[in-house]
Amino acid sequence: MQTATLEQALKLGLSEQEFEKIKEILGRTPNFTETAMYSVMWSEHCSYKNSIIWLKKLPKDGSKVLAKAGEENAGLIDIGDGWACSFKIESHNHPSAIEPFQGAATGVGGIHRDIFTMGARPIAALNSLRFGNLKDDKTKHLLAGVVKGIGHYGNCFGVPTVAGEVYFEDCYNTNPLVNAMSVGIVKIGKTLSATSYGEGNSVFIVGSDTGKDGIGGASFASADINEDSAKDLPAVQVGDPFQEKKLLEACMELVETDAVIGMQDMGAAGITCSTSEMSAKGQHGMDIFLHKVPTRQKNMLAWEMLLSESQERMLVVVKKGQEKIVTDIFEKWDIHCEQNWSCYKKVQCCVFYMHDELVAEVPAESMVLGGGAPVYEREYKEPTYFQKRDQFDIHKIEEAKDLKGVAKKLISLPNIASKRWIYNQYDSMVGTSNSSTNLPSDSAVVWVKETQKGIACTVDCNSRHVYADPYIGGMIAVSEAARNIICSGATPSAITNCLNFGNPYNPEVYYQFVYALKGMSDACIKFDTPVTGGNVSFYNQSPDGPTYPTPTIGMVGIIDDISQRMTMDFKNVGDSIYLIGQAKNCLNSSEYLHKILNVEHSPAPSFDLNEEYLIQQKVLELIQQKHIMSAHDVSDGGIFTSIFESAKQRNLGFQITTNKDIRKDAFLFGENQSRFIVSVCESAKEAFEKAMGNVAFQLIGIVNAGQIIVDNENWGDMPEWISLYDTAIEKEL
Repeated sequence: MQTATLEQALKLGLSEQEFEKIKEILGRTPNFTETAMYSVMWSEHCSYKNSIIWLKKLPKDGSKVLAKAGEENAGLIDIGDGWACSFKIESHNHPSAIEPFQGAATGVGGIHRDIFTMGARPIAALNSLRFGNLKDDKTKHLLAGVVKGIGHYGNCFGVPTVAGEVYFEDCYNTNPLVNAMSVGIVKIGKTLSATSYGEGNSVFIVGSDTGKDGIGGASFASADINEDSAKDLPAVQVGDPFQEKKLLEACMELVETDAVIGMQDMGAAGITCSTSEMSAKGQHGMDIFLHKVPTRQKNMLAWEMLLSESQERMLVVVKKGQEKIVTDIFEKWDIHCEQNWSCYKKVQCCVFYMHDELVAEVPAESMVLGGGAPVYEREYKEPTYFQKRDQFDIHKIEEAKDLKGVAKKLISLPNIASKRWIYNQYDSMVGTSNSSTNLPSDSAVVWVKETQKGIACTVDCNSRHVYADPYIGGMIAVSEAARNIICSGATPSAITNCLNFGNPYNPEVYYQFVYALKGMSDACIKFDTPVTGGNVSFYNQSPDGPTYPTPTIGMVGIIDDISQRMTMDFKNVGDSIYLIGQAKNCLNSSEYLHKILNVEHSPAPSFDLNEEYLIQQKVLELIQQKHIMSAHDVSDGGIFTSIFESAKQRNLGFQITTNKDIRKDAFLFGENQSRFIVSVCESAKEAFEKAMGNVAFQLIGIVNAGQIIVDNENWGDMPEWISLYDTAIEKEL
């Protein structure tokens, strides 16, 4: 085997120090194939080498946790009645920036495979998207491609897309963010593990043929996006949702047998990753014969097969003597199932052959996260833009005179306006588990069939808040997710996260990362929502600089009786509108301040974690005691937007009165945290107010038949406002 050179290692993305460490591990100089394998396994995307030191500090323990972060392909929690929920979120940012349709589509396919490799059936999909300025042609191209890719794969695969979020900011012009989440259910005791053990057991590769698409994808995802990135197009995978649907059903049948030791998706780094991770976990090795791998192209080289990220492929370890059970299942579903790899060896080493030639031999443990992969603690320092942030003074902001005009502009902003152009392209009802389409709530709710239970799920992150103050913004991201779960009547249970940041070698970016995780950690401990897993995506930036720090939170919660779920829509004319929580003279980092007044730098919104927790618990109590008719959190756009969104669901209107002690624009459009809008019927008002105890609340209005009235000024009929809200994004496309 010809040895690799330092120059080759550097071109593959390894540092000189890392190349020397590989030599030390192997006791020799690696060949090119081995060097290529280490380059993908030691990339940031696979090894988390620049983040693992901080990821380990996140809270992972919880009473409902069945699989902790890092233990399996996805998190797993006990939801009661013998059922478990598996869920995870991951990024496909870089591929989507280059080829938006396939980048987004394969992101959806990949995250679903992480769920069903555990034996869980996916029942819901969510996504969190970030794009640049919607007036730019490139943004329109990326948006159209990403949405079409998500819709195509999800609709064909047959899992409903039930919820999501979309933001538009200039900093994402070059590098959009595409985060995909999957939620699945499984009977406790029927799960599969991503492990391998037992000398003599067989190793199968199942699913699609291996091609040259996706080669080096993990390394591609660990580098900055620039004008030459389009040349890396082969790094973008190509998906086939119908093949994945067959693969899903075959795997569901496998779960019902006793033939399988372990199973893992071939995602990032493909064969290299799945073989090394399963071997390391089970502390056994594998002999692997690459010439038996079904391929799409002729004469593929060993390193091409090992690094390929072709989609819809799994590695399955089968008990010796039970191979026919497995082959029969995959033959039934017309899926390739090759027993083309050898049995295990006791020595924990992966050995790869091409015909009679030994092409690579590596210790499995040396390649994986938590094993031999390098770990770095990067320098961090407070961002210089904090100086501009700290100069902000609300008293220097002239109070808006034309509040009606501001409100119309606000609900027409792409970050606030209806996303119906996007979600209408998604099938939200396939599978019949989704109960959210006709019963709108702040989080999607899916029914666990054979039970009365519901799973509430949401994705949340206001990245501008994180940019303003990473620590507070990290807490707010978790808290907003919890607010949305609470508003559906569910109890927040656990989170998964997708940590999207710029280049970790930039000390100011790394500061954002460190402090956002500290904030997330504190909030997760407070809400008892442990982190069950997720994804780190660095290098999200363009030549102009990094994107906003975007630690996306995927959260699930449990409703014991789905018939008791809460919705956001006002129900009846005459119902009272209450604000729970305090309105403050705060415009910090609001859409109004940023997009209408064009103020780029201001502090994070007013926030107190203890206050947030107490108010959330009170709202959940109100729902459970049936004191309120609707619940909706106050977030982007402030109180006015929240009330408008609750009223429009049934084409109702509202009359509200602002607080004379607070400037009107801050009362209507400010985004200070820990607030809810609820409606209460006349007969329940006394019980509601008594139940509030010491929690701050105020009566601010009443539901009417279809007009908007603010401080006795008639702002017009709801249909006009609804049209503005519903069509704002469509008019830009």
